[in-house]
Amino acid sequence: MPEQPADTLREKAIADEAAATDLPVDAGIEVPIAAVEAGTEGVVKKRLGFGAWLAIGWLGLLLLLMVFAPLLPTPGPRERVSGLAFQQPLCNASDCISGHPLGGDTIGRDMTARLVYGARNSLFIGTGAVIVGFLIGGFLGLVAGYYRGRLESFIVGFLDVLLSVPALILALSLTIFLQERVQDIVGSSEMAGRLTLTFALGIVAIPSIGRITRANTLVWAQREFVTAARAQGAKDSRIMFREVLPNVVPAMAAIALLALAVLIIAEAALSILGAGITPPAPTWGNIIVEGFDYLTNGRAPHIVFEASGAIFLTVLAINYLGDAIRERFDVREARL
Repeated sequence: MPEQPADTLREKAIADEAAATDLPVDAGIEVPIAAVEAGTEGVVKKRLGFGAWLAIGWLGLLLLLMVFAPLLPTPGPRERVSGLAFQQPLCNASDCISGHPLGGDTIGRDMTARLVYGARNSLFIGTGAVIVGFLIGGFLGLVAGYYRGRLESFIVGFLDVLLSVPALILALSLTIFLQERVQDIVGSSEMAGRLTLTFALGIVAIPSIGRITRANTLVWAQREFVTAARAQGAKDSRIMFREVLPNVVPAMAAIALLALAVLIIAEAALSILGAGITPPAPTWGNIIVEGFDYLTNGRAPHIVFEASGAIFLTVLAINYLGDAIRERFDVREARL
């Protein structure tokens, strides 16, 4: 049997494909192109689900309460109200005081005000720590992933050293070491506690954000548009911050949200260990510490439950929102 030319075999394959798809023979060549175009134009970005909107709603409500806390119809977080001590939440008995839906703590301070102002301190510390980790860790990861070589080895080694120390022990050591020194500078024990915890937890957040940034930078620094920018004579600083960084930010944002959730819990843990903000300034952590003794005897368990519930809902919302952002921007662990 004589061998058929390649052109004849190609035309036969196109005709068979057209017959299988009920298209004219002339359209056979356009089928792959149409398929590619439909594949690119038909991509629909994932929308935020109902759970993500619930998370946004809770965080938005929390933010509004924090911003407008002085305007709320509640007493101050340190003000004692006569007869409010040990009052249970939503108490309807004749001896309960109206206008305090979350009850009172052990010395008669309104729990609603304590939780709202505690959120201001806890989220201030957590957000500030994430910003410290985002800026320092993000910069180190970006430089390491872009330049490679000995500089990358040095930065990665530094991040590995930070990761080798247990995070809670590192934060506790930094807090104890720095708190008195910072207080001598700023003069206020409450402000010193905020700044010290923010810095200590920010140091803890650096390695995780730095490693994620480096991993994504390694991928994006090899893309065609980066090669084209180098060929056009663009400086390294411009390529890093104008070409690579915008593509790395979604992964950094996703891990930063997850880090924020961890740092809120870490602040509470440091308060339990006695290294948090000194009372009477409220944080969710020291509210739990103040009410712990009255949880075991059952006299005022709502103090611990309410503060723990606020932490639980906030951390859950942040984690859920972080996962939603990661899915929306297609930040896959396989790429990291």
